Amino acid sequence: MKLTKTIAISLMASVAVAGCSESGGGAGGARDSIRAVGSSTVYPFAKQVAESFARSNPDYKSPLIESTGSGGGIKLFCTGEGASTPDMVNASRRMKVSEFETCVSNGVADVIELQVGLDGIAFAAAQDGISLNLTPKIVYEALAKSPYGGEQTAKTWADVDPSLPAEPILVYGPPSTSGTRDALKELVLEAGCDSNPEMEALKAEDKDKHQQVCTEVRSDGAYVDQSEQDNLIVQKIENDPGAVGVFGFSYLEENADKVKGLPMNNVDPTYDNIASFAYPGARPLYVYVKKNHMNAIPGLDLYLAEWVKNWKADGPLAKIGLVASPADVMAANEARVTDLLTLTKAELEAPAGE
Repeated sequence: MKLTKTIAISLMASVAVAGCSESGGGAGGARDSIRAVGSSTVYPFAKQVAESFARSNPDYKSPLIESTGSGGGIKLFCTGEGASTPDMVNASRRMKVSEFETCVSNGVADVIELQVGLDGIAFAAAQDGISLNLTPKIVYEALAKSPYGGEQTAKTWADVDPSLPAEPILVYGPPSTSGTRDALKELVLEAGCDSNPEMEALKAEDKDKHQQVCTEVRSDGAYVDQSEQDNLIVQKIENDPGAVGVFGFSYLEENADKVKGLPMNNVDPTYDNIASFAYPGARPLYVYVKKNHMNAIPGLDLYLAEWVKNWKADGPLAKIGLVASPADVMAANEARVTDLLTLTKAELEAPAGE
């Protein structure tokens, strides 16, 4: 059945997903609305697209979007196929090879991957709060449990770099289940750690040890895990002028009257700097979809088409903080929606940029 003709009758779709549930290992039952789980960073964009979908398609139920964190969402997504499982997962990092293998082993073999746009790992403080000119090296040395394998002794920012204020290090950031935390590790902490030649060498000698030394954050109160709700971090730093928060760029944009972005390598976290990857914390955002649910869940094809309409540089998502992907990337992802192109393990294993 062609994409434009799928799901003409909700009852038939409900029966189809019930059958899918039986064959996919999920609990029985039927569902006639879209269900998406995952990233708190992608959540406001997915909600915006859901609202646009509801306006454009009044005969369909509005999608249910749940904020569970990227890691937790992917885990739910990969439990199997059928009415009891999510149709989609939103992620602020790319799916890992191990997660893809779990999906396949549970019968979720045909997964469509969409890069829906870009975001940045923003460091921020209250408008009248602390001012810091950060670098990945500074952030790593301030937050690492064992910087370069040694003892963590820094109590203030000045202990890390004399040019910074002698204010206690206090950073509110995402928990370990968050894709934002994964991006913080990869884009900032690991980059700062590898500024040390010995750590760069350790990566080749002992990858697991390198990961531990470079990405494990301190647990003495200087770094405080918050929930998957980034707005809670905004509230924390708004009420504490000495605190720094870590969250997605969209939350910085949304709360520009309350908080200010802190520069990284003398580059401010702005739309243009993220779009050009001049800002070190720039990262892609993803949506994963079960191809086998396309003909079973009413309106799922139309919801994906709504993402394509909304993710352009002058579209509604840009107005709430999403940074549009480069034109060629956008075109490639539109083709994945149109042609229902599925992800392969080889694509996930390929080095970045290939």
